[in-house]
Parts: sequence; structure tokens; C-alpha cells
Amino acid sequence: MPTAATSEIVWYVTGRFYAPDNSSLVADYGYFLHVTGIAEPLFQGAINETNAYLTFAAQPFVAGSASNDALAIGLDPVGEFSVYLQRTPVGNFDVPSSFAQGERIATFRRIGLVVGTTLKSGTAPKQKPLVGSNVFSARLIESRPFDLGAGRYDFADIVGSGVTQFGFAASAGVQPPPSGYESVVAFTGSAIRLG
Repeated sequence: MPTAATSEIVWYVTGRFYAPDNSSLVADYGYFLHVTGIAEPLFQGAINETNAYLTFAAQPFVAGSASNDALAIGLDPVGEFSVYLQRTPVGNFDVPSSFAQGERIATFRRIGLVVGTTLKSGTAPKQKPLVGSNVFSARLIESRPFDLGAGRYDFADIVGSGVTQFGFAASAGVQPPPSGYESVVAFTGSAIRLG
């Protein structure tokens, strides 16, 4: 199986950040658009969450914050997220727990504080968000081989010891957010192999 060299792109993902009503917890859920080295299709049809074989789900966490004029800064603690193989895809952005279904095939732990930045325009208090970004590194702490189509794969072979992911978030939340959620924001991410 071909694998990426250190510092090469290993995956592209898309997902959403979820902030529930009446809770300080935040979590993100979504699916993989591409994984280097996997030759099989990652979708059971059209490219969307309902057809994705590979999904991810984070453990909920309490996010901190800071601000600096037009920059809103999110401070996310060390935490874990897992990758799932859904042989029968069931992902649904209105039901975020659906991305944590199927076989857990890998778990990663963020190795330090995650700093996310949202750039705003205008003057306070009427500033509007323009774009959000974040970057984090995560170590692979658990992995097991899995079969997809005619191939056999293992995230330990694909990512080595882990990844550094760079992400961009939408400037505005999903409207209306699903029932039970105060805020839901779409994002995409690109990860490079740590080694």
C-alpha cells in the first residue's frame, strides 16, 4: 500500500463543530473526503455525509476563549477523536452521534492546546465573522487493520505517529441549527503526516 512521506498530505476531511444548548461542551463530527493510500472509493455513491464509509467523532470538550480586537481566539484543550468505518453509511449532520457508528479503527489524541482564530470585520459591537482557522497536532494512540473493498488498510501505516491538521471554518453557523444545538459551524481540514 503506498503511504505518504513525512510532511505530505494524508487526508482531507469536512465536518461541523457543535455547541449544544445549555452546555459548555463542544465537539466536532464529520467524514473523510480523501485518505492517501486508500485505493477504494470512500463513498457509497455521491460524495456526502450520508454515503461516507470513513467518519470521525471527537470526545466533547470545554473550549476556552480570548480576544484581540478583530480576532476571536478559541482555545481547545488536549482531547481525543476517533475514526470509524461504516460499512453501511449512516452519517447525518442533523444527528452528530451518527458519525460515531460502525467499527472504531483509529483513535488520535491532540498533543497540545488547539488555537482557533476567527477574523471579524467592522467595528465592535457589530463585528461580523469573515473566516475561521485552526491548527493542531494529534498522535495516533490506537489503530487496527480494516478491510475496505478489496484492500486492507491501517491508519498506523497511513499516518505514522500522527498528523498535523490545518482547518478552515465557515464565517456563519448552519441555519437553523439542528434541534438541541445552539451553534453548528461547518469546517474542512487538511492533514499532513507527522512521521
